Amino acid sequence: MTSTFFIPAVNIMGIGCLDEAMDAIGKYGFAKALIVTDSGLAKAGVASMIAQKLALQDIDSVIFDGAKPNPSIANVQAGLALLQGSGCDFVVSLGGGSPHDCAKGIALCATNGGQIGDYEGVDQSPKPQLPLIAINTTAGTASEMTRFCIITDEARHVKMAIVDRNVTPLLSVNDPALMVAMPKSLTAATGMDALTHAIEAYVSTAANPITDACALKAIELISLNLRVAVRDGNDLPARENMAYAQFLAGMAFNNASLGFVHAMAHQLGGFYDLPHGVCNAVLLPHVQSFNAKVCAERLAVVAQAMGVDIQGCSPEEGAEAAIAAIRTLAGDVEIPAGLRDLGAKLQDIPILAANALKDACGLTNPRAADQRQIEEIFRNAF
Repeated sequence: MTSTFFIPAVNIMGIGCLDEAMDAIGKYGFAKALIVTDSGLAKAGVASMIAQKLALQDIDSVIFDGAKPNPSIANVQAGLALLQGSGCDFVVSLGGGSPHDCAKGIALCATNGGQIGDYEGVDQSPKPQLPLIAINTTAGTASEMTRFCIITDEARHVKMAIVDRNVTPLLSVNDPALMVAMPKSLTAATGMDALTHAIEAYVSTAANPITDACALKAIELISLNLRVAVRDGNDLPARENMAYAQFLAGMAFNNASLGFVHAMAHQLGGFYDLPHGVCNAVLLPHVQSFNAKVCAERLAVVAQAMGVDIQGCSPEEGAEAAIAAIRTLAGDVEIPAGLRDLGAKLQDIPILAANALKDACGLTNPRAADQRQIEEIFRNAF
């Protein structure tokens, strides 16, 4: 089996690294940035702060704050129109997964033309996107460093998975000082998203020794630090460890891909406009219970990475211990217990399952499934 490892060319990390990153951005020779962010970061003044720092590098900028929590085709089109009308030669994404994904869609269409839906699937674009600098403010999605771009098609009520080497950012920035303002609920949701990335990558059929190492370290760091980060958002060591954890998880799934948790969570997000990390957290133990029949040994290693003593346990017992540890962590950070609590409806399960089976993320799940089995997993998660 051959493997190709995707990652941004430059990744700057650590408490207070933003100024170092600005120096690096200034050396690329760009003239004007489209800063893609959400309304919350714009109102909080974070986007204008980034604009001011870019100005110190003699870089002009314009702010697009229309990235919604589940960015849509319309969001991408609006941002693209502003970019083209303003003469921007690169894009800066600021925020979590939603601004990063919206920015990727804008940057990809800027050079390839057409609509973002034209690039749904794997490596459908012929040209590299406009240069993208991704400044992260959450610790979960790893979208600042991946080749994944998730955009909601509101007409079809589905999230499109665009997995394309051409949407990999040029530079990623993870400064934990930008993450301390995250509320507890967002810290919990993004942290469980990162855990899902790591676990799905570890049990993926495309896993390799490099992705395994990244995934297991991410699982360990999340297990040790997520509860602390949720309890005290100003705990900078915990924030920094979560930033490294989500980046490691991103390195893992960016190259080993994901599984049915994400394939199913994308449908919940597209259908009901639900938060992605929470959907992943609710589905994760149920999908791994389904997977345990074919990858118990791997899930037992996950249990160890989560700090569970499985000495003397069979692989099946180890897998159960991993699933129990996932449930305990989710409960400790106050993730809702089931999909019913999120407003999902049982009568929608057939269409959700049908769409999940079309999602590219499911291709590397360790156990194949049919419509009936995906429907059963959805029901179990209620």
